[in-house]
Amino acid sequence: QVQLVESGGGLVQAGGSLKLSCVASGLISRINVVNWYRQAPGKQRELVASITSGGSTTYADSVKGRFTISRDSAKITTYLQMDSLRPEDTAEYYCHTRITIKTYWGPGTHVTVSS
Repeated sequence: QVQLVESGGGLVQAGGSLKLSCVASGLISRINVVNWYRQAPGKQRELVASITSGGSTTYADSVKGRFTISRDSAKITTYLQMDSLRPEDTAEYYCHTRITIKTYWGPGTHVTVSS
């Protein structure tokens, strides 16, 4: 079992920054890829960024050059640094991982970007 808890969301003006954190507990040693997803009201959940245990990263086109995903050396906390935020980044942000066929989600943290 893995538990994920996000934090760091809040209200920020356009152009500002936020740093989200995702703390993992449980079978941490079995976690390979950690993903950040987001879901805006009335829209489907979308993959924002991913990081592997080896440190490889991928990003959605909409956030490339603005968001940075990283992980601490103990692989307990995964971060999402969000810069140059836009109103369209407003969403609930979720941390996600998968071990074999089981998927794990955090409860989410809300980000609101005002124009």
